[in-house]
Amino acid sequence: MKTGMYIKMILCCILILSIKPILFAQNNNHEPDEQYLPVELRPPHPAEKTEQRFIIDAKRKSEDVFGDDALPRSREFIRIDSSYYVGWMFEGVYKYNHAADFLGFKNACAPLEKALNLLEHDYANALGLRTDNLLQYYPTHTLKVDYTLIANYLMNCYSNTEQPDKVYSLLRRTLKWKMQHFYYMDAYNYLAWTVHRNRFYTSAKYSFLKNSITANEKLANRYLDSALLQIERNRVLNKTIIPGMEVAERNSVYHYKNILYSYSLNIDSAMYYFNLMRNINRLPHNNYANFRVVCGDFRTAENEYKIASMYDPADKRLQEWAYYSSILDIYKARPKTGAELAKSMISANGCTPGFGWYNIALARCYSYDGQISSAIEYLQKAAEFKETHIGTTLGQSHYDFSIQLLKLINTEQTWQMQRFEHANWYFNPEVLMHMSKILGEKYLQQFLIINQFAENPERDLVIYKLFSTESTVAWDEIWYLVRDFSTKYFIRKFSYEAENDKRKYIHKYFNLFVAMLKERQGKYKEAKELLASVIADPNNDADYEKLFMARAYQAEAECAKGLGNDAEYYTWLYRLYKLYPQLVPFTGMPMNMNLHISGDVDEKTIATLKACNINWVANSSIPAAQAYITFTKNGDKKDISYYVLDNEGNYVVKKQAFAWHKSEATGRDLAYRLFDIGGKLPESEGD
Repeated sequence: MKTGMYIKMILCCILILSIKPILFAQNNNHEPDEQYLPVELRPPHPAEKTEQRFIIDAKRKSEDVFGDDALPRSREFIRIDSSYYVGWMFEGVYKYNHAADFLGFKNACAPLEKALNLLEHDYANALGLRTDNLLQYYPTHTLKVDYTLIANYLMNCYSNTEQPDKVYSLLRRTLKWKMQHFYYMDAYNYLAWTVHRNRFYTSAKYSFLKNSITANEKLANRYLDSALLQIERNRVLNKTIIPGMEVAERNSVYHYKNILYSYSLNIDSAMYYFNLMRNINRLPHNNYANFRVVCGDFRTAENEYKIASMYDPADKRLQEWAYYSSILDIYKARPKTGAELAKSMISANGCTPGFGWYNIALARCYSYDGQISSAIEYLQKAAEFKETHIGTTLGQSHYDFSIQLLKLINTEQTWQMQRFEHANWYFNPEVLMHMSKILGEKYLQQFLIINQFAENPERDLVIYKLFSTESTVAWDEIWYLVRDFSTKYFIRKFSYEAENDKRKYIHKYFNLFVAMLKERQGKYKEAKELLASVIADPNNDADYEKLFMARAYQAEAECAKGLGNDAEYYTWLYRLYKLYPQLVPFTGMPMNMNLHISGDVDEKTIATLKACNINWVANSSIPAAQAYITFTKNGDKKDISYYVLDNEGNYVVKKQAFAWHKSEATGRDLAYRLFDIGGKLPESEGD
């Protein structure tokens, strides 16, 4: 949204530089801009105000409204003439640019509102001027630029403080001037953006909306069509004043067109507008990356996110490329890399907008890395943070849903941890009691999500589609949402999507869900047939779809177990471990491992390790990982080094070491580390 603003600033500067010499040739003194105006366009203020405004205009020429000195300058200008809009504009712009939360943007509203009212009162005739005469147009140019700047900042303040009704009223207010160039205020584009951002509400909440998502999206598209008509009408006037400006204005419309078409999964139309922008080197890389994710093209998406990361938005907001890149790292079985990215964003940005989203991203990465206590900790930080949603269609409902769904997953994983840490859990009353408590928490969390989700009109368009530009969760997380409810309904729904969805790379994801649901019904043979086609899909990306393949292997192992085929069960579980070892402890299926111990062995630690739900084997005919553990002691310092190889001698878990003290806690920690949970970021992932 901001990119277009900066381009317009450059175009405005070019305009000023190109036409100012023409006027200076006629009037080379330093009179205020107001005196360039024809009598009928001048403000209705007393004559003595002219000198005061001359002083302000003269001082303003050496000041930057976006600079760090804007606030003291605003106070000076207001002291000279509080009825002149310039001082209030300087104050409002400064407060907006230094706002980082709800209160900050709220405080910026008052001076911006004051500036807009004063500007409209004094210069209404100038703002409404439409002409193809350069000498008539130029004296009003600065006023129009200032007006659109003030209106744009005020609109963003209203948007950032969740006041869409005021956004709508302001946009309608700016349209009445029928300006022949948009400058900072693409009113029709922002009307479309505002409707799209609030599409899941109805006229009962905001009077400017329709009563369904489909109707709201059609309304947003009509606003964009109105923008194109407005550009064409203005082109006749602008061709002698700002020739070629309509090209940039059309591209702003295309930007919003591809947002709407991407959301509606109208793939061909979205690509059409993305290509139009690509052809003039205006491709919105973050939006295009989101679109490629929706299409299942993760490789291109990652590259586009990297390009997006090179652009500085120049304000405090969520960097979507970072949030979504961390999800791609999870798909690539590199959750530690995603966690490092999220931590770096938190460190760099602090408690500014985006802080909550980065904590959600970090919690998700820790969850997929099996570090559940850390996942719970950072998810709680996100829940307690008052996030401000700036320049994004991702709102509070997306934020809350992401938190609640991850809480459900963490609760499920906490329950599975008891099974993993206690191989005899079903004979242990204390463990069973604790598991019962966790199960109760899980049911309560499911109840909360169901109540929240039942009122979400986007569940079919965003959640059940598995991939959407407005989704803030990984496709795998949705499985935790649907697997315990109405299995027959979801089998029908996902089977239909697998047959009819236009995104060919996404069909297999629907089929995987159908197979896993059939497996939960006990229809193992039907599930295995689907899984075979999923695993053999020629479009599978071995680098970017490891999570997908791992879930397919897990489902194959569960089917083999259900059919009593031990050989297949061991094989699929072994393949799952090699591909994504962090998932295995939370499947409830004990992994086969061959244990190799050396050094100054601590028997209590090994006893705790062997009490975990790992199937320690020595039979070479069974597919099993080779775990190597070495104890070393140097005075009071005790270390354990470990690594795990597959049967071909390749590392599944790279060699690492850690210091330890208490045997029982160390034994459990070591058990998780043999599944690459915790530990250091492998060097290959840091490249």
